[in-house]
Amino acid sequence: MKISEKIIEKGLWLSAFITVVTTVGIIWVLFSESFTFFREVSLVDFFTDTQWTPLFTKKHFGILPLLTGTLLTTVIAIAVALPVGLTIAVYLNEYAPKNLTRVVKPLLEVLAAIPTVVYGFFALIVVTPFLQGIFPGMAGFNALSPGIVMGIMIIPFVSSLSEDALRAVPNSLREASYGIGSTRFQTAFKVLVPAAASGIIASVILAISRAIGETMIVAIAAGQQPRLTLNPMVPIETITAYIVQVSLGDVPHGSLEYKTIFAAGLMLFMLTFVLNNISFWINRRFRQQYE
Repeated sequence: MKISEKIIEKGLWLSAFITVVTTVGIIWVLFSESFTFFREVSLVDFFTDTQWTPLFTKKHFGILPLLTGTLLTTVIAIAVALPVGLTIAVYLNEYAPKNLTRVVKPLLEVLAAIPTVVYGFFALIVVTPFLQGIFPGMAGFNALSPGIVMGIMIIPFVSSLSEDALRAVPNSLREASYGIGSTRFQTAFKVLVPAAASGIIASVILAISRAIGETMIVAIAAGQQPRLTLNPMVPIETITAYIVQVSLGDVPHGSLEYKTIFAAGLMLFMLTFVLNNISFWINRRFRQQYE
């Protein structure tokens, strides 16, 4: 074996090793710090209490308000990103000229490169006043505005990956559909989209994971009021926004209040872990179905 190939092989092995060690280190920190937290706070209270006030005099450690706020903004984001992203993917793959696709697709991906703090101020200064003109009772901090802006931010995740999945569908399916008299619209949405379902679903789950882990947009525009509600017009707080709030340095290091960020981080890790496994399971099931 050539020396260059050995160097490449060792480099790949080292990269994989660093990735595994980093992941194990993150899991160890989360579980070890969370263990000390749960020695003082009951798991039952953590998952069933409807109040989250660890920084108040009367302390409650129920994660449900933070979890509800996280899921509420994520659902709004996916409600925006999925139809828009999938429509863009179908258009670029089936309708747009190739020259236009080569120009539009990189431009869409620029959305993912914009700093999220910019999105946050855009949600607070532009989107929220616009929505308040439509819904006069909406609070200045709310879940709807950051949810919509998060949806705009994750459109490239859905559109780009879905377009790649549609492009990978064999041309024989298109030709068979046209051969029986189907229109381009019918071919796109009744043949190609179902055939590329595994890739599309994987892109949606990836977008959901990105939305769940978003920090700056919700920290700036959603408010810092943890409440158990499904009303998108009122201030809420997400898991990531709470972690930012405590990490600013006002809470004493090593205190029970400080350790709440590790418990919240563990919940966030579990959410993304479950979503990634669902994505893997869906991909494997669809591949077995079409093989």
